[in-house]
Amino acid sequence: MPLRTLTTLRRRTSEGRTSSRTSSRTWSRKFSDAFRGFARAVRTQSSFAVHLGMAGAVVAAGALFRVSAVEWSLLVFAIGLVLMAEIFNTAIESLARAPGSRRHPRFRDALDMASAAVLLAAITAAVIGMIVFGPRIVMWMPR
Repeated sequence: MPLRTLTTLRRRTSEGRTSSRTSSRTWSRKFSDAFRGFARAVRTQSSFAVHLGMAGAVVAAGALFRVSAVEWSLLVFAIGLVLMAEIFNTAIESLARAPGSRRHPRFRDALDMASAAVLLAAITAAVIGMIVFGPRIVMWMPR
């Protein structure tokens, strides 16, 4: 079967609009695929497991220190930012290391930029953590 482009996969719906076969997946299938990707990142990436552990520690600290709703929002944003960056990094690594992928300097550049995005997200999360927890930890420490 010859390789078809996306435009040849388009078809007319009953309303006369064009749609792609790739968009015919059900919502449950889309969520299933997303959870499969999340589980794969957890299973295959040790750094993702570290980030999940840190996220658990942040949630526990937030509960212990009884942070405000606004502070919870900042913490959840920081956790999501790091996990998203790590998943994008993992996806790029997976593509760069796919069978048949030739080694190319741009692969290395893309991998380095994706790693930099994870680092930047982690630094941002650490700064948010210091802003939220720093004053509480100082007050909690014996004088």
